[in-house]
Amino acid sequence: MSQLEIAVLRQKIHGLSAVDYASALRARLPDVEVTVGRTPAEERDLIESAPIVTGFSMTPAEVEAAANMDLFACVYAGVGHLDLDVFEANGTAVTNASGVHGPNISEYVLGAILSFVRGFKRAWRQAERNEWRSYPARELQGSTVTVVGLGAIGQAVVDRLDPFGVETIGVRYTPEKGGPTDEVLGFDEIHDALARTDFLVLACPLTDETEGLIDSEALLTLPTDAFMVNIARGGVVDTDDLVSAMQANRIAGATLDVTDPEPLPNDHPLWDLDSVSITPHNAGHTPDYYERLADILATNVDRYRRGETDYENRVV
Repeated sequence: MSQLEIAVLRQKIHGLSAVDYASALRARLPDVEVTVGRTPAEERDLIESAPIVTGFSMTPAEVEAAANMDLFACVYAGVGHLDLDVFEANGTAVTNASGVHGPNISEYVLGAILSFVRGFKRAWRQAERNEWRSYPARELQGSTVTVVGLGAIGQAVVDRLDPFGVETIGVRYTPEKGGPTDEVLGFDEIHDALARTDFLVLACPLTDETEGLIDSEALLTLPTDAFMVNIARGGVVDTDDLVSAMQANRIAGATLDVTDPEPLPNDHPLWDLDSVSITPHNAGHTPDYYERLADILATNVDRYRRGETDYENRVV
């Protein structure tokens, strides 16, 4: 039996290269030939022969040329950039990287909430002025945290909130599936959740249903002392409505890792709001990205070898 081959396409994620990804795969699959396509020509040759290909994207023409490709392992959690119909027509299964970001992004969310609760941003500003002056703070314990989106990241956030003694509300497309939160509501009930929310965490994909979900009406329903963290997509929040709400002190603050537009122009009014903290779509950064991704693909390679097709994170 010939040696199984995995083709690794060119991509760079969080400062890591495809070579790093290949190394992680070889450590888990020492009897598999893992080859990196370093140029477009090398990629084309690999795609035409390898049964398993992993990377960020493939064009329809590349998919159609991949006569032997049984599995495409996308290195991103989102697959909206892929023409999934073409993969399906080619008889190619597609998996994604769902779950890879759970630990790091949930740590970001907890850090943002705790920084707000304990007033660290104010402390940093005072420290820059060598100013020793007490200020009021809050507690996370006993509050209500609403998590919109209960995928891998949303669930990781809820898990890490558990020791803090909070009540949790989950909002998801299919509330009948339940979830790890104390209560699960559908999107049609989001205002019921928002009215009881102290801390709002947005961890949902950007879809027709979620675009502009947090608009002027939602921000009006939120209590004035509520705090929001957005690690979903910038378009889930209506930016103009958020600026207006912050300028009018309708909510207490926000931490935004994603914005609309993105990158955020340096003259945008969000930058000038003391109650808003902004990071440059950096919550997903982790040095362990390829290690976790390699774990998923290694599991699926074992299933592939056994003739199974119920791959972890299969989307097609």
